[in-house]
Amino acid sequence: MHKILTCICYVLYITIGKHLPTFRNSYKDLFAFMRYCLVRGYIEKCGNKVNVQPHATIARRVCIGDFSGIGRNSLVSGGVIIGKHVMMGPEVLIYTQNHDFSRTDITMDKQGWADEKPVVIEDDVWIGSRVTILPGVTIGKGSVIGASAVVTKSVPPYSVVAGNPAIVVKSRK
Repeated sequence: MHKILTCICYVLYITIGKHLPTFRNSYKDLFAFMRYCLVRGYIEKCGNKVNVQPHATIARRVCIGDFSGIGRNSLVSGGVIIGKHVMMGPEVLIYTQNHDFSRTDITMDKQGWADEKPVVIEDDVWIGSRVTILPGVTIGKGSVIGASAVVTKSVPPYSVVAGNPAIVVKSRK
């Protein structure tokens, strides 16, 4: 029965929930609550008061901590752990898998996928608009990721990173 409810929540979110708009009236809270309930019904773990913005795509194998938010038009693939109080801007892309391209004797399109590498975003992190986070990255507690950064390596706690590839530009401590 649980698997059926999970599938129903997923289908309802993909077909209806993620497309509910954000209005500046009394429906805003209702639509946000509906998105939250549907996401909570199909992902592995969903904390309290999670804010899921319109058009966010979230895979099933995702854990989201209390008071965190997924930005508008974001993509969170499976195998991602998001801590508490994480703010995420619009159009953030979080990947846990990439194409395999290790062999040169066959074309890349025939090589399939590399192994999945989980992404961990610790508590109290701010991820700016259009950030891309690649497989295997851990973003340390209290870090800030500047807009449009491409995070290819793990980020130490309380760091501010920016750029492509993202580098530490300062420490918050």
